[in-house]
Amino acid sequence: MSNENKSIHEFDFSLICEYFSSVERQGPGSAETTIKALSFVEGLTDKSLIADLGCGTGGQTITLAQHTPGQITGIDLFPDFINQFNSNAEHFNLQDRVKGIIGSMDELPFRNEELDLIWSEGAIYNIGFEYGLNLWRSFLKKGGYIAVSEVSWFTDERPAEINDFWMDAYPEINTIPNKLAQMQKAGYIPVACFCIPENCWIEHFYMPQVEAQENFLRKYADNQAAEELIANQRHEQQLYYKYKDFYGYVFYIGKKI
Repeated sequence: MSNENKSIHEFDFSLICEYFSSVERQGPGSAETTIKALSFVEGLTDKSLIADLGCGTGGQTITLAQHTPGQITGIDLFPDFINQFNSNAEHFNLQDRVKGIIGSMDELPFRNEELDLIWSEGAIYNIGFEYGLNLWRSFLKKGGYIAVSEVSWFTDERPAEINDFWMDAYPEINTIPNKLAQMQKAGYIPVACFCIPENCWIEHFYMPQVEAQENFLRKYADNQAAEELIANQRHEQQLYYKYKDFYGYVFYIGKKI
């Protein structure tokens, strides 16, 4: 019985990977917001070491590499994402500076104070914002930067439907002032924060999924796990359109003290 369960879980896992590999971005964002966040980071040189944690297939990593010098290591748990990541780096002729490796963001392969910049778009929630900021700090040089995008409340109060959805999905969701306070407590000077625009959700994340969902459902017709995955994505999208005044992704940029 346990083997059957295991294989089912593995199949679901591979389904999720396959689905999100079919779209350019695995979370809300855009080249413009990556570049804007990068504009608050100073002092990078061609000797700088940068890590993109939870890099996915590397949409934002390519943008980083095109707008900053230095060596970039992308880390993600999913081998399929990393294979695509390295193919993307080669496609843009960046393979000498950009390399993806399979790994976990809570077991990093770096030395203490080795990195000049830690980047993570829409992924720190996997281990938790506070835990991630505290854990990753030791790998940054003094004066090094961290830049993460994180789902955050825009208001102190919100309708129960969206509050309950996010409290169930990610209990660490919080307001922007509270997130900044957590960053400061973890040993960083908060340098900047900004809300990513709606087009990062709609044009760059949800709209590309429409065709991907249809193709996926066609390929996996009558597959309950696939249907549930797509239903879940569509539900999340409907909630965003309905409640986008109350929450969204916020970029937080900090400098290690």
